Amino acid sequence: MKLIVGLGNPGTEYEWTPHNLGFLAVDGLAGREGIRVTRPESKSYVGRGKLAGQEAILAKPQTMMNLSGIAIRELLERYEGTPADLILLLDEVDLPWGMLRIRERGAGSTHNGFRSVVSSLGTDEFVRIRLGCQPGYPVGDRADYVLKPMRKPEREIAAQMVADAAEAVDLVLTEGVDKAMTRFNRRVGSTEEESQ
Repeated sequence: MKLIVGLGNPGTEYEWTPHNLGFLAVDGLAGREGIRVTRPESKSYVGRGKLAGQEAILAKPQTMMNLSGIAIRELLERYEGTPADLILLLDEVDLPWGMLRIRERGAGSTHNGFRSVVSSLGTDEFVRIRLGCQPGYPVGDRADYVLKPMRKPEREIAAQMVADAAEAVDLVLTEGVDKAMTRFNRRVGSTEEESQ
């Protein structure tokens, strides 16, 4: 059983903010596979179905972002999973818009939701897929930036990233993290040849 979790903040006021790209990615996966992520469970909304032929739980924690780890720990306990069963989808303000970055370990991040997950699980060894949302202009407060609604051009890029993230999850499940990293860990606008 795989646990695929998107990070975000609950509430309609946050729905279309960069900080909710993880939620949007889970919604994209759910819509594509016909899974309803609506059942309240372990401080989250969850849905169960098959992804790439494997049993999976899709989840969106309903704690605020900086407490996401508590919900994820409870979900893993409930489904008798380990951190190795987790695929985490989250926004990353240090990556340009449109870029995905997949890793299976490493704790270095300023993302409060990610820090909460590492703290709650006691490990950084789980797959994470980060969706880039770096501002293309100077901002005074990055926390404020990720909580403001996306503009139309950003929403268009976000839609493509959500689709790419769904493909990345499929690739992780079918061929492993290394294949997914080879395919998706490249600069925005780079070609396949440049990334090899």
